[in-house]
Amino acid sequence: MTRHAGHRFGHRDHVKLAFQAVQQYGMPLATDKVCQRLRQITAYQQVPQKYHHTVSRAWVEAVAHHMASDPTCTQFEAFVERHPQLLDKRLIFRHYRPGTLAAPMARREWVGPDLRPFPWA
Repeated sequence: MTRHAGHRFGHRDHVKLAFQAVQQYGMPLATDKVCQRLRQITAYQQVPQKYHHTVSRAWVEAVAHHMASDPTCTQFEAFVERHPQLLDKRLIFRHYRPGTLAAPMARREWVGPDLRPFPWA
């Protein structure tokens, strides 16, 4: 993804990256590919501490779940129009307590939801 020098890789970019990876690799390989790419981006931007494994994986799973429920939608813009909830980065807090996601372990490795399970689990 090419961006101008001042562009911040935001939530919409993460959702698009997940969408593209799920299309190209399917689940669960998309999770590995997205996490690897996000580690590269944060290292390049010299902010490796911003990488968060649990959040990254949870979003790939959420995108994959919605893609599976809407298999004819193959264009990203149409996909987010049909599933606008994926653009709300607070959505994950329906499943996780803030303290759980703030924990160092959740940044390093997968931690499952502690408020309510994901609908695809």
